[in-house]
Formats: sequence, C-alpha cells, structure tokens
Amino acid sequence: MKIAFFSDIHANLLAFEAMLKDLDGQRPDAAYCLGDLVGYHIYPNEVIEEIRRRSIATLKGNHDKKVESITTTPESLKEKGSNYAYHLITEDNRNYLKELPTLINLAFTFGEATFKIALAHGSTRRIDEYILIDTDENYVLELLDEADADILIVGHSHKPYHRTIETKSGVFKHVINLGSVGKPKDGDLRGCYALLTIDNNNSLLRRNSININFRRIVYDVEASAKDIEESPLPAEFAVAIRSGK
Repeated sequence: MKIAFFSDIHANLLAFEAMLKDLDGQRPDAAYCLGDLVGYHIYPNEVIEEIRRRSIATLKGNHDKKVESITTTPESLKEKGSNYAYHLITEDNRNYLKELPTLINLAFTFGEATFKIALAHGSTRRIDEYILIDTDENYVLELLDEADADILIVGHSHKPYHRTIETKSGVFKHVINLGSVGKPKDGDLRGCYALLTIDNNNSLLRRNSININFRRIVYDVEASAKDIEESPLPAEFAVAIRSGK
C-alpha cells in the first residue's frame, strides 16, 4: 500500500499545484495532509478549497489554529503585515480550519503484521512542538508509547527526515518529518512530500524495512516570491522561499 503524506503548504499555490501533479502521477492509495494550509502567502482559499474538493483527511496546524484568534473585517484587508495572510481567508474556509482535528491514528494490517501510525502536526502532545532529527530518543519513544504507535509522522519544522529508533525489546520505531510543500527550511528550494509504502515485505523487527520516499518538487519559486512582493505581506516572506531557510 502506498500512502502520500504532506504538510506545511502555507498558501503557496504554485508549490501546491506542482506537488499535486507529482502526487497524482504516483497514484497513491491514500493521502493525508498534516496541516498549516495557510500563512505566509496569498492563496489560502485556493489551497483549502482544493484540499476540500479532493476530500483529503487533514490535521490542524498551528497556523490554521491561529485563524481562530484573528477577526477579519473589510478594514483589515487594507492592513500590511504578516496577519494579512489570515485576513484573506473566507468565513466558510475559516470554519473548515476550526473543525480540523489535531491527531489522526491509523492502523494497517498485512498478514500477521500491524503497523500503527500516529499523525500530528507538531507532536502528539502539542500542535507547535518541534520533533527534530536529534530530539531526545527517550522522549520520542514516550510519545510513540502514549500514542500506541509504531510510526510517528509529523511536520512543523519544515525539515524532512526519517529516523529509526530501536527499543529495548528489539522492535524498531520510526519517526518521519515530511518537510514542507510551500516553505522548505532545509536549504532546498523545492517543495517536499513523502510516500510511505507498507506491505507484507515490511517488518518492525528490521531496521531498514520501512520504505519512505521523499519527493522533491520543482516549481516556479520566483513567480511565487513575486506574488508575495506585490501583496501587503512582508518582503521577508519572499526572501524565505527564495533561500529555502
């Protein structure tokens, strides 16, 4: 079974469209979005509406949650600054973001093997917590145990990685960070998402058994940056996607 996971689009429509084109070509059996559809760019409604049109199961990210504390008025759309990105969101799409869950748990069984997967934007404890490649191993195992999961998939840091941790019982647990579709921070300007393939050939008893493929997607970074520069958003947002930091 091939499953697509992506996160942190941040209203970057050109990056999102390029990712979807690649994703459609990969023909996954299922797809999940781990949040942060909005913020930093001017196309939140277009991104949300495509997610909704495709009925993609989606988590709430910290930027999606931020919408709950921002009141939009006709006057606010004339304001400059980072909050302009949130004022653009329609009332219907605001309600959609408010209703998103913060955790999703999945289980896939193949023969006698069951793979339990926990999805969270930041961590299973906090929507804005960073789970990095070097986060304390014991702490990560605590999160996995609390979630009753073998595989933890997160976003938020915008830096992709696949980390394998061996438990005292000889079972291998996995942590996967998806990177970012619309605002990478690992120095690579290309958008990123991940394909996880699990079937009878996978085992939690073998270190390298889980097959994760990070897909890096080329899109028109300069056109996307210019869209920001021609809006009331801070120019530093354009600098960020041009630098990948």
